Formats: sequence, structure tokens, C-alpha cells
Amino acid sequence: MKNLRIGILGGGSWGTTVAALVTRNTQVTLWARNPATVEEINTRHTNEVYLPGAVLPDKLVATNDIAEAVHEADVIVMAIPSQNFRSVLQEVAGHIRAWVPVISLTKGLELNTSMRMTEIVNEVLPGHPVGVLTGPNLAREIMAGQAAASVIAMADDIIVRELQAVFKSGLFRVYTNNDVIGCELGGVLKNIIAIAVGMGDGQGAGDNTRSALITRGLAEITRLGVAMGGRPETFAGLAGMGDMIATCTSPQSRNRYVGMELGKGRDMADIVAEMVMVAEGAKSAPAVMALAEKYGVEMPIASDVYRVLSGDATASRAFRGLLRVSAGAECEPG
Repeated sequence: MKNLRIGILGGGSWGTTVAALVTRNTQVTLWARNPATVEEINTRHTNEVYLPGAVLPDKLVATNDIAEAVHEADVIVMAIPSQNFRSVLQEVAGHIRAWVPVISLTKGLELNTSMRMTEIVNEVLPGHPVGVLTGPNLAREIMAGQAAASVIAMADDIIVRELQAVFKSGLFRVYTNNDVIGCELGGVLKNIIAIAVGMGDGQGAGDNTRSALITRGLAEITRLGVAMGGRPETFAGLAGMGDMIATCTSPQSRNRYVGMELGKGRDMADIVAEMVMVAEGAKSAPAVMALAEKYGVEMPIASDVYRVLSGDATASRAFRGLLRVSAGAECEPG
């Protein structure tokens, strides 16, 4: 494994964190678009914009030349925001060697197609094994040395076990799963629920309200995930409930932060303008609702979040509406 060469694309908080973890096991080249970020990683071994206070491994190498990161790599890891994922992958296509696995870290959907990132990989790079690394993984906690667990999901049981050893590191434990659809959707869909929880927190909601939103939100995303081909048990695991809890409760969660600011009555454009990092839930909400309609799945929480994000409702009105929704049987849709 020490002879493997890993190319990680994306110099944000999570891409840099995964690069730091994997560097303990094997050779890593991290691609970042910003030359200043590349210089900082290579000379000062920091990435202060995205990981303030964190010290990166000396042997982590960064580049802003995508060919340098890709052409000799044995594994490609994509840590690119969902709406730029395809364009960067198309650049990768000109340099990647045959049969090199591609692993997505991105928890979003492509807006104009509603496609998952692994579906985009299959379309742009047919024949390459594809998978996702996902779970309740807050970058700053992991960089601070705190214990965390993640899931790597691929259809190929042999490759996934090999890559499990590439990503696990110290207190960062990695489990395997062959439910790529369920694992990927768990990471995508919980972001919408985190915005709803944040909307409640921004209006002073209590722990009872938060737990109800998380639980009913999990039921919503499980319904859609299973309708799209995922397994129900996946949504009870790290990629579903685990990621949901972390994203809905942590002060580090970007999606929860967006919801909180909306709950305080702020305008979405102003919130986004001041953020350094992308809140994938806000970007993917229209695609999530398109999928819910396509598969005939009721998602009242996600629907109200979408209405707020699109300017058709205020956070306070949507939140009051959620609390007044009539309750049916817990195990039935609705």
C-alpha cells in the first residue's frame, strides 16, 4: 500500500483533511485551484482559510496542475463541490490511466440532471471502478485528532477492502459497504434536514423539536433512498443516521448554519455571500425535490426547506407549518 499514489482533487476543508489522513499511509498529491493555497500547503504546511490552526503533514504535496495530480495516480479522490464536479472530472479524463478507481467525497446532486456524483463518474469515465467515502466526518475535529468513523462504499468487494486500508488512519476508522446508492444518498439528503433543524434552532426551538425533526427527517430520506435503490439499513448506519446527527447538531455544520441564519430572518443571498465554503444542501435542494416528485415520495420537511430556499416562504412560516402538520402512523409515509 505504501507504493500507491493517490491524487486528491479539491483543496477545501474535507479534501485537505482526507489528504492529511491518507498521507500517513501512502503518497498523496493534492490538487487545488488556487495557487496561493498550493503554496501555503507546500511551504507552511497549513490551509488557514479552510482549516484554521491545523498543521498538515510535511510530506503532503500540493499542486495546481491537474495533470500532475492525476497522470500517475493509482486512485483518484474527488473532493469537488457538486456543481463543479463534472467539469473537473472532464479535465481528469484527459490524464487518468485505465481502470483507476475514482472515489467521491462530495455530498450533493448535480442541479440540472439530479445525478449523484457516482453516476457522473460512470458517465464521464466509463469503466472506472467508482465509490464514495461518507459519514459523520467534521473536518476540524478529525484534524484535531478526535476519533471518527466513516464508510467507504463500492460495488466491488475486493477493491473496497483494499481502499479501506488506504483511508483508515489512527482514530479515523473506516467501514465497508456495497450499497453505493444508499451511502451516497444518505450524505446528500441529510443536508436538507440539517437546514430545517437549523431553521428551528435559529428561532429558539428546543431539544424535543430538534429530535423530532431529525427522526422524521430520517424517515423522509429513507423513503426516497429506498425508492431509488438504496437499502433501508444503510440509512440507520453511519452514512444515514450517523451523518444526520453530526450535521444537524454541530456548530461546524454549514447546512445547519444556513438554516439558523434563515431562522433569524436573514436573506439567503446575504448568507451565501459571506460563506467561504459551500452548503451542499442549499445547492442540491431543487434536485432533491425533483427526485421526490419523480419517485412519488412525500417529503414534507424537505419541501418546506426548498420553499424557503427558493424565496416562496419565510423560515418562520415554514417552521410553524411543519409543527402543524397532521400526524399519521409513524411507520407509514407522511
